[in-house]
Amino acid sequence: MSLTTEFLGNKIKAPLKGNKYLIATPEERVRQEFIVRLVNDFGFTLSQMSQEEQVNNSKRGQGKARADIVIWKTQEEKNKSKSPVLVIECKAEKVSIREEDYYQGYNYASWAGADFFITTNLKETRVFKVVKGEMPKKLIEIAEIPTSATFSDSKKLQELLNKTIAFSREDFSRLLFKCHNVIRNNDHLSPEAAFDEISKILFMKIRYERQKVQERALFSVEKFEQLKAVDLEIRGDHSLPFYQHLFQQTKDFFKDDELFETTDTIRLKESSFLSIVRELEKYNLSITSDDIKGIAFEEFLGKTFRGELGQFFTPRTIVDYMVDILDPQEGETICDPCCGSGGFLIKAFEYVRDRIEKDVQKEKENLKFKFYTDDFNDLPEAEQLKIEARLDELFTKLNEELNLDNSQSRLRTLSYDCIFGTDANPRMARTAKMNMIMHGDGHGGVHHHNGLLNVNGIFDGRFDVILTNPPFGSKVDSKLKILTTDLPSSEQIERFKQRYGNDYEQIALSQINNQLDKPLLGLFDLGKNSILTEVIFIERCLNLLKPGGRMGIVLPEGVLNNSALQRVREYVESKAKLLLITSIPQDVFIASGATVKPSVVFLKKFTEKESTHYHEITEKVTVEVRAKHESVLVPLLKKIDVLQNTLKVTRKNQDARIILVETKSQVDSIEAQILEEIKQGVKKEFDYAVAVVEVEKAGITSTGAKTDNELESVVAEFKSYRMETPLWSYYTPEYTYAVGDDDIIHRQILQENNSTKSTATF
Repeated sequence: MSLTTEFLGNKIKAPLKGNKYLIATPEERVRQEFIVRLVNDFGFTLSQMSQEEQVNNSKRGQGKARADIVIWKTQEEKNKSKSPVLVIECKAEKVSIREEDYYQGYNYASWAGADFFITTNLKETRVFKVVKGEMPKKLIEIAEIPTSATFSDSKKLQELLNKTIAFSREDFSRLLFKCHNVIRNNDHLSPEAAFDEISKILFMKIRYERQKVQERALFSVEKFEQLKAVDLEIRGDHSLPFYQHLFQQTKDFFKDDELFETTDTIRLKESSFLSIVRELEKYNLSITSDDIKGIAFEEFLGKTFRGELGQFFTPRTIVDYMVDILDPQEGETICDPCCGSGGFLIKAFEYVRDRIEKDVQKEKENLKFKFYTDDFNDLPEAEQLKIEARLDELFTKLNEELNLDNSQSRLRTLSYDCIFGTDANPRMARTAKMNMIMHGDGHGGVHHHNGLLNVNGIFDGRFDVILTNPPFGSKVDSKLKILTTDLPSSEQIERFKQRYGNDYEQIALSQINNQLDKPLLGLFDLGKNSILTEVIFIERCLNLLKPGGRMGIVLPEGVLNNSALQRVREYVESKAKLLLITSIPQDVFIASGATVKPSVVFLKKFTEKESTHYHEITEKVTVEVRAKHESVLVPLLKKIDVLQNTLKVTRKNQDARIILVETKSQVDSIEAQILEEIKQGVKKEFDYAVAVVEVEKAGITSTGAKTDNELESVVAEFKSYRMETPLWSYYTPEYTYAVGDDDIIHRQILQENNSTKSTATF
């Protein structure tokens, strides 16, 4: 008779606790469901298992360590208190498995003397063998969970111990390329078009498996045939092939995400479609970890688009470097107005998500320390159970901070309110959304749109952090006008006003309305000096930033040293402080199709105080310099007036004409000198240090191979430098937690920018 998971109200049955019903916290649900799997699928008996087993008492602190599930080879060995063979650490399903969780399981297994340990949240399960006596600790992953029968057969056990596994993301990546080859051979589509079709099938699979997540159902060829047979009875008419009908359902499912056009269809033969489904059916994408899906998908993207669309991919080492330097914080809004495949947005999302998860885990450890006092083990069992139930309840509340379905959670806020991007290429905008979904989320703020125009939540003065790699070498068409088609619909306007407040109408919408039927370049001051795309995007990004916001942008080095772009550099210096300039080896970007030598420029937009100070200095220096040259300049200007009046009377006065030209030349020379002296005077009075770095190796070669990465040491040095200076201050919420008398967690949000406080209970 198989074991089942049983509930009673908000409690779940725990067979290893004498069939008592425990509070069904997320962790407890995972533990009990995994116990059911261990019995039904792997042949273990309840008599050889234990729940919340204390694994070490020898040291203070370690005496509180309790493994979630411990398994002995036999019931007899359990009764004799021999070493177990398997230790399992469970996490709530919505909590990502982190590397430190592996080591926690390793510690528990080592202390208990076990041969294997497992870390699981049901969504991701990793199995490791315990390498005893290794220093430093060494994690060796194996291919599968050992069964009860394995421990009874020394040969099978040794085979399993030798059956180590590479990260499954590599398998998944290879599988995606195999699918790509199926389409190339059967349907003869271009690499980019083949990628589109694989993406459609991936999301068909994700949709089905999300809806069937509790059943652990796979979208397979067998399941397709079953669904097709049922559909034939219900729908009858199969004029639209069933696989196209399934894709239509998928488009409807992801409608709000704007992943597909309404006219999109599967552009493959049904045989090709089924071949790809067959290749993918071993993976359940709804429960495959975001790390595995995301990295595999990103690798597939990079190799697929390395040719024609390589410019949309910034090398990962550069992306990591830029995010690490700018150090985005929780609560900060982040944007890439030409996001390509979404690399910067994904890294920023993961960077902040990692901090949130660490913070929640830290609070859990604080609670454990509070509740598991030194005398905990001496308390009566009933009191211990009461404390543990209370702790589980508090853990449940903390886990809600990582629940994307909770509109008030910290992770939901990050995913839906803090990440924004747009790209003018429809394929890349869609790819960025898909890429972000594969990595966890944050895709809702990504759109297909001209990055120089406002869209949804992307408008002037909204962002704390800009990370971008604008297209190089192209030009903004001076005849390109803003049209009524660039305006959002009335329904969208109302939705955006509700979400973003009055700023949307006053700042975002007015940008388009005021320039309607006029040249796009008219929106930008630098449009008078240059039509280079990278130059216009510099101004666009500065406009998007809040006062005090910071930016990292990849630029061709010509922007920094070409004399023709001096006006551009002066414009930037009048709006922002240079934080750091990093010269990158040219070969780093060759793999992405770029042929110019790049630099990464980091800026901080002036705060209102800095802007006022800069303009006061400029006015003061201007007055002083002009006064210095007044005695020479004024007579020359008067002389020009006299000569011009003379020429009005006698147009044929050649001598006066020659003298006028010479005098104007003198004035122009003096004006140029005045401007240079003003510029140098402002620099002298508005003085600050600018870090400049040139690296020879940045982690990747021209062929895409890995090499040494000097950028990592630059990050470490720059962090120390900016903390000492400091170069900027954060305007982000700091969360603190407190447990009241009734053990309800209170969350207090402290705003650094104005020290206001607000509290929320959840």
